[in-house]
Amino acid sequence: MSATEMKPLLVEIGTEELPVKALPTLARAFFDGVVSGLGKRGIEVDAAGAKPLHTPRRLAVLLPGVAIEQPAQASEVLGPYLNIALDADGLPTRALEGFAAKAGVSWKELDRTTDNKGERFVHRSVKAGARTADLLPEILAEAVAGMPIPKPMRWGAHPHGFARPVHWLVLLHGNDVVDAELMGARSDRMSRGHRFMHDKPVWFSTPDDYVEFLRGAKVLADPDERQARIVAEVEAAAKAVGGTARIDAGILGEVNGLVEWPKAVTCGFEHEFLAVPAEALVTTMETNQKFFPILDGEGKLTEHFVGIANIESRDEAEVRKGYERVIRPRFADAKFFFLEDLKQGLASMGEGLKGVTYQARLGSVADKAARVATLAGAVATAVGADATAARRAAALSKNDLQSRMVNEFPELQGIAGRYYAVAAGEPVEVAEAIDEAYRPRFAGDDIALSPLGKVLAIAERLDTLAGGFAAGLKPTGNKDPFALRRNALGLARTLIESGFDVDLPALVDVAVSQLPTDVQPHPERNTQELRQELHDFILDRLRGYYADKGVPAQHFSAVAEKRPASLYDFDRRIDAIGSFASLPEAEALAAANKRIGNILKKAEGNGGGTVYVSLLHEPAERALAEAVEVLYAETGQALSKGDYATVLAHLARLRPQVDAFFDGVMVNAEDPAVRANRLALLKRLSDRLGSVAAIEHLSG
Repeated sequence: MSATEMKPLLVEIGTEELPVKALPTLARAFFDGVVSGLGKRGIEVDAAGAKPLHTPRRLAVLLPGVAIEQPAQASEVLGPYLNIALDADGLPTRALEGFAAKAGVSWKELDRTTDNKGERFVHRSVKAGARTADLLPEILAEAVAGMPIPKPMRWGAHPHGFARPVHWLVLLHGNDVVDAELMGARSDRMSRGHRFMHDKPVWFSTPDDYVEFLRGAKVLADPDERQARIVAEVEAAAKAVGGTARIDAGILGEVNGLVEWPKAVTCGFEHEFLAVPAEALVTTMETNQKFFPILDGEGKLTEHFVGIANIESRDEAEVRKGYERVIRPRFADAKFFFLEDLKQGLASMGEGLKGVTYQARLGSVADKAARVATLAGAVATAVGADATAARRAAALSKNDLQSRMVNEFPELQGIAGRYYAVAAGEPVEVAEAIDEAYRPRFAGDDIALSPLGKVLAIAERLDTLAGGFAAGLKPTGNKDPFALRRNALGLARTLIESGFDVDLPALVDVAVSQLPTDVQPHPERNTQELRQELHDFILDRLRGYYADKGVPAQHFSAVAEKRPASLYDFDRRIDAIGSFASLPEAEALAAANKRIGNILKKAEGNGGGTVYVSLLHEPAERALAEAVEVLYAETGQALSKGDYATVLAHLARLRPQVDAFFDGVMVNAEDPAVRANRLALLKRLSDRLGSVAAIEHLSG
């Protein structure tokens, strides 16, 4: 047979129920490991349309075509050099004879080759490639060994471990079973169907039977097909009761890893529970039970939800009762906590914060709330928001930490505070700000929506960062107990995406001034040093933020070197430098500015001073000086307004004069006055070339 003959390959590892959250990662790692192992051995693979297949009880690799054997394997083994291999009479030495014997040939059958040390003997051979079937056991073992098993389990008397005990192994190449053993399971063509609906063997005569035969055994092996079935079932169930389903992507993924044959079951709960904050009910349904809430036409929670069973039950009513039974105690608790909290009131909850330590050196949570309130007033004034309302929202923002609801549902911090603020008669904007102060809550979350919410989110993070750095809590390695990295990014995003053009270092100074005396910077580490350290830390977080947006690292570095005080201003410069970099003149001007920088560094006094027209002797330097003065006149107003795109567009027009200057003018003239004048011209040019960003970073 030809080495190019291809046959489909099926590998299935059957297990106990695998860990849900790790399932997609395990399946991908197993798939990649098998494909990589085949490729590493030179075995041709047709993986068109192939993807990891998995259910809670199996991991599978199904490839449309895999060559039945390796291509012929060429081998080249280097032997001794001629001066060692042959004696003075040209006869083989013992070294050469030993090499030939090891190769299994006569020394006369050896070839010769030459390298930088001279001529030497070499044994070249070609042998047939190994059969794929003979290599597959080793490939599977490597693929399994490379899987990121979260917590390996051991079972029976076996020395090996895996994510869950292994019960069967299917290994087919074409119509043939490939003999192998993996973690105690001997390969076969027998799989298993659904644990309850088809608890009997499923035999495959060929890998092409796999998906279809398992489907007949009530198992959807394709995770995409299974997820589509879940969505369709949930949406149909919601529609049947006149609502729409809330389908969270994370919950959907987890449910997909829990079932092999999804079946929707529509359930309900008592209408009275809808008086409880919807977020508490949704958390119970989604996070705790993996159910899908149903919303009405206005997006409000209804008393219906959908559970996904892993079985088509003969008595669906009993399944429904079970699903409804598990959420009712949590709902009842939430209702009790909510009503008790309303009796206490949000304002009185704050009294308990005085006894809750925020951080040993930074005082209590009440102390932090007071600092944030002062900061919120300063931020509100800077951005034109209501400072009084901002201080009020900040003063109440931590009170719900003392509520029964947040004690039971920690993820409702801020959300619960919003409900209690409304119930206490606080203005709606104050209540919303209490909730929005925590946004963005996670990667990819939106920033606060309301003006007051943005102010409070900024103030909260400013205090956390200033306090953390002043108290010596700066993250080290992977340790970041006060989430300072996340807070820095949240602060930067809120300032940038809100369009708040504020002086960040000035706000940091306000934040530092509110800290306890014993953590405020001492003379050996003054406020300016702390401000710079914190500014650098925030900029470092922005590096990843802009990288995710596709901003080249050179563009980021060009702006970061200017260290704008306003992060919104930073963002505008990033946009402008991106447009400038696309111009044909950009590369040349960036290189010119780098050259100017090097010249000025070497010059005594680094240039500067007045440019005297009377000392401009060369036509090229006169032309450049005139162009620079025109540039200053044309860009001064745009620069003061932050119209950086216009500034950089005008800079691009300077290229002809800059090129001509460097082509025809010697900067280091013999006459000291002329040399100083030319350096002053270059310094004036460089100041404006670098007025938006250090454009030399765009060069090379």
